Amino acid sequence: MNKKEIFYDEINYIKDESLRKSLGKLIELLPDYFFKEAASSTGKYHPKYALGEGGLLRHTKAAVRIGYELLQDLSIGKKYTSHEKNLMLMALLLHDGFKKGIVEERYTRFDHPLIAAKIVMDNYEKVGLTKEDATFISDAIKTHMGDYTVDYNGNEVLDKPHTKYQNFVHMCDFLASRKCLLVPFDEHNNIEI
Repeated sequence: MNKKEIFYDEINYIKDESLRKSLGKLIELLPDYFFKEAASSTGKYHPKYALGEGGLLRHTKAAVRIGYELLQDLSIGKKYTSHEKNLMLMALLLHDGFKKGIVEERYTRFDHPLIAAKIVMDNYEKVGLTKEDATFISDAIKTHMGDYTVDYNGNEVLDKPHTKYQNFVHMCDFLASRKCLLVPFDEHNNIEI
């Protein structure tokens, strides 16, 4: 499986060549199950396009595309530098990358944002990121769950978003999980335009 090829369009939303290369290397670290799993096993929290085989991949592509489209709007996009836009899109692409753990577990890991964020921080030098950029991406991934910070046992596990960057990443993930917003996909899991 050519993982980078699957994300060809999304990688090309990144304007900086160095960041595109780093993102490609981070994509290679995603576990194989990520490309096959549904975004939701119950269907309770995601639209139909995110269900079934490849649903998590489609959810991720939808979140990145929503972010990309919002950042093209002058009223929204002018609030961020080109570099910040690139980093937020990278965080969106990676946010659910380890949803069932590093090695596939049976159920979604509630702490999956922390796992994905740690993977970015543990590998930033290998993939060619600065520590500052890796921290930005990691912080946006860690808080992508928004107000959903308490695990199944009632433990406060995750932080809520605080910065405008963290809020943007959460908003795009949230919108990609809304049943009223349907994103059309072709048979190759690419967004139809």
